[in-house]
Amino acid sequence: MAQATSHMEDTPFEKSPRARLGMTPYSRFVKSMKLFLPFLALILIALVLIWPQLSTQDHRFMIGFSGIEAREAADLNMVNARYTGMDNNNLPFSVTADIAKNLSPDAMEVELEMPKADMTLDDGSWLVLTAEEGKYQQEQQKLDLKGAVNLYHDSGYEIRTAKADVDLSKGEASSDVKVKGHGPFGQLESEGFLLKDLGERIIFTGKAHLLIYPGVGDAK
Repeated sequence: MAQATSHMEDTPFEKSPRARLGMTPYSRFVKSMKLFLPFLALILIALVLIWPQLSTQDHRFMIGFSGIEAREAADLNMVNARYTGMDNNNLPFSVTADIAKNLSPDAMEVELEMPKADMTLDDGSWLVLTAEEGKYQQEQQKLDLKGAVNLYHDSGYEIRTAKADVDLSKGEASSDVKVKGHGPFGQLESEGFLLKDLGERIIFTGKAHLLIYPGVGDAK
């Protein structure tokens, strides 16, 4: 009788579940780093090469201040200039201009473009003078106006001339050239005028012509 014998064949070692997946986490990490590190190195090299050019471009846009020569400093301008003060009666006045020139500390007067002088009277009314150009002497508080000089009082009268000298400390103004004026009283032309006491008195000088409106001065 043939005796049955059992024969055990050699079987391969059974792999773990992770091994069956083909790669462990550590192996994947090593593989990914092999790709990432060279890529990072390329980026760093590119930055090293490009950075100096970026720095040069930034300097092109830097804002700096150039030196100012003494000659230029003596001719400084101011936009929307404003000067204020008090007259001999402690009443306020102001002088404004679109542009003030020659603002050096040792300048005796300031040149003004489109000047305007505002003066307040004792009764609270006001007087305004405007011109195309002028010169303001700060210490003497005097204003020389030229070009389309216009004097306006809030009582309603207006005087136009080519030039006028104004003493802000005394509240006076005068002109020795042709003057035209109008107001509630009528119209007037003369060869000059003298304004006293902030407009309380106006004296028209030289040959004068006055046209009085009908009804002015009549009793009501």
